[in-house]
Amino acid sequence: MKSAALRFERPKELEADAPPELRGSTRDGVRLLVSTPAGHEHHAFRDLPALLTPGDLVVVNESATLPAGLPARGAVGDFTLCLSTNYGRGLWLTEPRWGPARPGPLPLRPGDRFEAAGLRATVVAEYPGLPRLLFVHLNGDVLSAAARRGAPIRYAYLREPLGLEFYQTVFSRVPGSAEMPSAARPFTLAAVRALAARGVRFATVVLHAGVSSLEVEAPLVEAQPLYPEPFEVPAATVAAVSAARAAGRRVVAVGTTVVRALESAHDGKRLRPARGFTRLYVNPYRPARVVDGLLTGFHDPMTSHLAMLYALAGEDLVRSAYAEAVAGRYLWHEFGDSHLVLPGAAGA
Repeated sequence: MKSAALRFERPKELEADAPPELRGSTRDGVRLLVSTPAGHEHHAFRDLPALLTPGDLVVVNESATLPAGLPARGAVGDFTLCLSTNYGRGLWLTEPRWGPARPGPLPLRPGDRFEAAGLRATVVAEYPGLPRLLFVHLNGDVLSAAARRGAPIRYAYLREPLGLEFYQTVFSRVPGSAEMPSAARPFTLAAVRALAARGVRFATVVLHAGVSSLEVEAPLVEAQPLYPEPFEVPAATVAAVSAARAAGRRVVAVGTTVVRALESAHDGKRLRPARGFTRLYVNPYRPARVVDGLLTGFHDPMTSHLAMLYALAGEDLVRSAYAEAVAGRYLWHEFGDSHLVLPGAAGA
């Protein structure tokens, strides 16, 4: 598929510039667009229990967000070192940025030394095919330094910095994500209880999300490189998914991170417990095999997340949904509105 298929027009004013709590609403007060082959319906997120069926399995990501934006200083001047993925022994994949509105790549080369949140840092290498991402070795306790001096990664569309609590979900349990697994942000404890009372079941995975969905720069969607992210799919989740599918119930992933985790644990024949790192790229040439629906936000043009939606629901349904969202003035990004995609019934 040509990457131009991921292009669409979205007015800049549809970027959510603050959490709904600071816009006079609540987490579960965001809007919810429901897309099926029959068309699109407009709801509030708090309507979700009525939109799912007893026995449906909702799979959520328990990863919690880190204060991953570290103040840094080197020969190039002051900048922000955005942590992405921890590969152990002080080696991190990172995205150096001049600031929220000024991305890289920065003029940093292998061997360059700088300071980040009080730690000595050395550039190791560029990530192959993704020059804005650098492997950096950090000398010291990175998570403690981030807790002391770091801040959540922020982009220019947000009107002001926010505390880390705004970037956690009701399911956040295992710290490790550079950016919030934001599809679950509208859930509240009341919403979880309402879904459970409806007979909807929950299961969990962990996938520590790195810096946000990469823009597809390759001419072909399927040729875009992705970097490895750590994940775990436990045995209890495998059993829950298998039971739901055997009963003809839907498996609904909350977020693209959950799709990647579940699909990474599928060996081509069945889902198995798994943990490690995944570079799996779910796109129209590698479709979803485990999930039957996806609850997510609205994704930017030319991103790998949008390619995943095409794989799950087909280009026509997704493009018509996004046209509906733009016409309906839905809001984009991590503090924006929600999208429930249900392309069909569960498979065997």
